[in-house]
Amino acid sequence: MLRPVVAAVVNLVLLLGAALRVPFRLVRRRRAPAYVHFVLKGDPPHRQPLQRRWPWRRERHGPGEITSLHALDEALDALGADARVKGIVLEVHALDLPAAKRAWVAERLAAFRGRGKEVVGTAVSAGNGEYALLCAADRIALPPAGRLELTGFVVESTAAGRAFEQLGIRPEFVRRGEHKTAPELFTRAEVSPNQRAALEQFLDERHAELVEVVARGRRLTPDDARARVDQGPYSAARARALGLVDLLAGDLELPAALGLDPDPDRALAGTAGIGTFRDWERAHRLPRVRWMAWRRPTRLAVVPVSGMIAQAPSGAPPLGPAVAGSETLVAGLRQAALDRSTPAAVLYVNSPGGSALASELVLEEVRRLAARKPVVAYVDRVAASGGYMVALGAREIWAGAGSILGSIGVFAGKFDLSELLSRLGVHREVLTRGEHAGLLTSARPMSPGERAALDAEVEEIYRSFVDQVSRSRRLSPGEVHARGEGRIYTAARAREAGLVDTLGSFEAACARALALAGVTARRFELRPFGLPRRRFPLASLLRGALAPAVYALWWPAWSGPGLRGTEDFGTGPGVS
Repeated sequence: MLRPVVAAVVNLVLLLGAALRVPFRLVRRRRAPAYVHFVLKGDPPHRQPLQRRWPWRRERHGPGEITSLHALDEALDALGADARVKGIVLEVHALDLPAAKRAWVAERLAAFRGRGKEVVGTAVSAGNGEYALLCAADRIALPPAGRLELTGFVVESTAAGRAFEQLGIRPEFVRRGEHKTAPELFTRAEVSPNQRAALEQFLDERHAELVEVVARGRRLTPDDARARVDQGPYSAARARALGLVDLLAGDLELPAALGLDPDPDRALAGTAGIGTFRDWERAHRLPRVRWMAWRRPTRLAVVPVSGMIAQAPSGAPPLGPAVAGSETLVAGLRQAALDRSTPAAVLYVNSPGGSALASELVLEEVRRLAARKPVVAYVDRVAASGGYMVALGAREIWAGAGSILGSIGVFAGKFDLSELLSRLGVHREVLTRGEHAGLLTSARPMSPGERAALDAEVEEIYRSFVDQVSRSRRLSPGEVHARGEGRIYTAARAREAGLVDTLGSFEAACARALALAGVTARRFELRPFGLPRRRFPLASLLRGALAPAVYALWWPAWSGPGLRGTEDFGTGPGVS
């Protein structure tokens, strides 16, 4: 009842402000840029969440920087309808986009090109990911001193068992799943055949995808595209000679290369025919006003599970991967369940797993939420082991291209430091009451009884994991076991194995969640729940890490020491 009145007052103020600006815009009216410049860097979120926006707060972004993929999509729609605009210049820099986001951006660029507009891609230095996206452009430009680091993919898998042996540290682990290779880092002297086979398969798939993108984007045969990848890296001149780029031009030379104003001074001032989206907006005779809607847009709850799952609050410690804490997630899921403004929810999962107990606690709460409103789980990077476990509580699981899922398996263990302590001259006495009280002490190895107890616990948790998958995915325990034992899948193979319902984009998953709730909305806003704290209680995490635990974890071999690319649902401006 109150919103129409508030909207009327706000829109009246906006109208008066726009009217007062018209004379100044007519006097200072600028010519609309022929090409609009966008900068895509890092890993911008799919959408910015619903937040309060204060008029005096400025966005902390560089000129033309893309703040979210949804904002880019809206900008392309507006530019595609303007006959004065010839196209866009998309500059890519230090991308960390997962394959699903990259494919979605390429799809939107193709739609923009289908409206008769040109896309010019540019970069100073482009690696595999940057170049794969640039191949969606009509023309690619590099500065004369630029580089094309098109070299294919490499994975370095480590086996440190011999090093631990030399140090006097004895890793003692129990696992369920021949393909559950996470503890092999500590226990094996060489990379196991299972680990090698899994990595080889992922390398084959990613290399084939890169070759296909280069062949399609540069109009090459698959053999020629594969040869170009094998012969990299390239200087800008060599890349142009081989047809991998079209123009040798930096930002000041680019207007002339595109047939615009050749004056470098005007290019430096941003008046040579290439400008930002804000420049394009300012070129209109009448200011573009974002009116307040009479009715509030539909809201969609989103709960991010980003990082290593642990019995702790969520946050990002100074070192290591981000932590998806069960304390924060359980509280956020309960708030989402009670929130009446959101008819559905999306569980955004980007986690290789972690504590089995914490994962089960989160799964339980996801199921409670799904009993009150539709929940769709979405994965665009990794939902492995405990990360996949929490997704099982959703009504449907969606995955983006190239994401990694599965790793149904568990392991547990400890490090026996008795030999190392002896070398250092340290004597530690272990006094216990109870046969298995010293199970996880590092001062001595496990006794046969302790190992048997831990083995039984791991077996029980693995059977529980299999039963959870069987219940959610409508597969028999035998079928789950055949897909389990730590095996990992790309999204397409996970779909074939019945571990995923649909392959698609984040936007499509959001639309599906709303459709399951009986809501059809062209516009919707994200309302986040369970966001990590600004300050991270490191002591709490360390206490949890030292406590007895069984892990449902897959270590992403190619993502370095931490889980990268976690979705930011807590910063930046609101949805415009």
